[in-house]
Amino acid sequence: MDLELNGRVAVVTGGASGIGAACARALIGEGCRVAVWDVAPDSPFQVDVADFDIVKDAVVKTEAALGPVELLVHAAAIGSGKFGFPFTNLEPSDWPRVLDVNIMGAVYVAHAVCPGMAERKRGSMVFLASVAGQIGSQTDPPYSASKAANINFAQCLAKDMAPHGVRVNTVCPGMVKTPLNQSVWRAWNARQPAERQRTYEEWAGEKIRATTPLGRWQAPEDIADTVVFLLSARASQITGQTINVDGGFVMHS
Repeated sequence: MDLELNGRVAVVTGGASGIGAACARALIGEGCRVAVWDVAPDSPFQVDVADFDIVKDAVVKTEAALGPVELLVHAAAIGSGKFGFPFTNLEPSDWPRVLDVNIMGAVYVAHAVCPGMAERKRGSMVFLASVAGQIGSQTDPPYSASKAANINFAQCLAKDMAPHGVRVNTVCPGMVKTPLNQSVWRAWNARQPAERQRTYEEWAGEKIRATTPLGRWQAPEDIADTVVFLLSARASQITGQTINVDGGFVMHS
């Protein structure tokens, strides 16, 4: 199946690791020219999405190097780094940085890339949210709330950008082995009495068996496959949708 992505310019935020890196690899495999934006110091474009000036400058530099941005995968996100059940395990001061990166980061990236896409009448965007944004996951309330906001904002964008021929969708991963997921396990494990503590593999296995009908982890590549499809010409009639790649997790919940 020809996805008609060869030669197109894509930006992947948070593309240095995890799901973002898998998306970048998949797009490169389809022949895209990919700009990876990440806070990691060795990123081709070192970008903190919570700084609008930096984001605007990154668009200018990306387009000078590769050409007009036609595709966006927004995967940059952080968690609080704390286990939030009940929410009073967190302090109000644990919220602002998560909301700045996860909500305002999405807003800044959209403000930076949408005008060009609208002018050219061409583009497709996928925002990475999470099933946590749909079910009110108590694991990390700031993260869950921010992902709910991402879903809603992407729907607003989809309505605004449709007259310009630009599509916007959201993909919600479920249980994926990423650095962010491992940080959740560490935060949980640190609060447990010795007899309840688990290795990451033990914790992950128990959680998967309890919550996911397909009974297995999703890999970053599983998420990337759906993202790339949604960006492609094969999904030309899909916009404003929230697609779960979760092994049935939300259905189970």
